[in-house]
Amino acid sequence: MTTPLAPYHEPVLLQQSVDALAIKPGGTYVDVTFGGGGHSRAILARLGPGGVLVAFDRDSDAKRNAPADPRFTLVASDFRWIANHLRFLGKLPVDGLLADLGVSSHQFDTAGRGFSFRFDAPLDMRMNQLARRTAADLLNGSDEQGLADMLRKYGEVAQAGRVARTIVAARNVRPVRTTGELVELLRPLARRGEEHGFLAQVFQALRIAVNEELSALEQLLLASPSVIRPGGRLVVISYHSLEDRLVKNWMKTGSLDGREEKDVYGNSLRPFSPVGNKAVQASAEEVLNNPRARSARMRTAVRQ
Repeated sequence: MTTPLAPYHEPVLLQQSVDALAIKPGGTYVDVTFGGGGHSRAILARLGPGGVLVAFDRDSDAKRNAPADPRFTLVASDFRWIANHLRFLGKLPVDGLLADLGVSSHQFDTAGRGFSFRFDAPLDMRMNQLARRTAADLLNGSDEQGLADMLRKYGEVAQAGRVARTIVAARNVRPVRTTGELVELLRPLARRGEEHGFLAQVFQALRIAVNEELSALEQLLLASPSVIRPGGRLVVISYHSLEDRLVKNWMKTGSLDGREEKDVYGNSLRPFSPVGNKAVQASAEEVLNNPRARSARMRTAVRQ
């Protein structure tokens, strides 16, 4: 089994998430967010010779981390198409599915990818580097109301309307093309001492919109009953309330909006049963070693 060529990503809630899968040595599992391969390697370590692991990642950089293991297959695709790919590979149904959502440390720390306001770089933010639309395209092509709605919905930006007006006024003079230009434009709008949080909200909103992260998660959740066999596990690690709310609603009610459907006898039609009442969070020790774990919330459910 190979190791990554360079530090790529520190997996969050590693042991807790792999434990939650309740791995069977001969089972079939899916890691839909391969990234640096940390979770995948931990799963492979618990699988026997007859076990199978299929991983997904739409970022071409992730290929460098693929282990040389005959039990492992990496699919270079968005996980929203999971059912089609697993059907093609003849791997349906599976015994467990793990999703560690959000952005990898590698993507944040690679200046040229444009995910972080720590660097001055092209305003890109594409997880799939072959996708057509960049953050710059979105920022310069959306109307003012569309920008405000995006900032409010995906970043929970309190000044969404004012931020949108500022962006539109600036781009009427010249397009906003780099993270540095965007930061320079927005910094005066932040309250003193809250610059970092404000910029993080705006960048989050752009990133989610460019990569259609919430719609991809919705499609994954809706596909999960057809992918996971009865008794199998669904394990999802999320990093902000928008994701966690969808996951919580789905696991508890079987719907994305939290409204539980029942049959004519009053029995729940939800396809999964949650494991535990609360999301699992990282320990103080893990947060100290990996600050990204601070906002992580892990939820687990069993296919009924």
